[in-house]
Amino acid sequence: MAVIEELIRLEENGTLSFGNYLMDEKKKVLDFEVHGDLYKVKTFKEITKLEKNGRMILESVPGVTVHDFVVKETGTYFVVEGVEDAQVTMEMDPSAEYKILIDDVNVGRVKTNMAGKVTFNVELKGSTPKVAVEKIG
Repeated sequence: MAVIEELIRLEENGTLSFGNYLMDEKKKVLDFEVHGDLYKVKTFKEITKLEKNGRMILESVPGVTVHDFVVKETGTYFVVEGVEDAQVTMEMDPSAEYKILIDDVNVGRVKTNMAGKVTFNVELKGSTPKVAVEKIG
């Protein structure tokens, strides 16, 4: 896998890929339209952030590249790559419970706060793990 030179793109399979953790300076793409929704991405080595229609969807510290990002009825799925472990914050349904799967291994359950935020860590050293955040119940 590789960083996304254009910062965000729609893949042939309908998923989004975004982020470039190799950049020293912050860059952004505004108003990237997909099926009537407007996405905004800000990225560089310290942070990657994706917004949809003005609402935060995903943020990682430090910056990462996210591949094949998709939101389905069952959860949110993506592959992540970076040079060091990352803390990922996502905005999900408020006051809900989710299970976090990394490479198909259940690493725990987490409840969102009233704002719907969920935070978890992903180990990235030398790997590109598949991440699933699936709603319970």
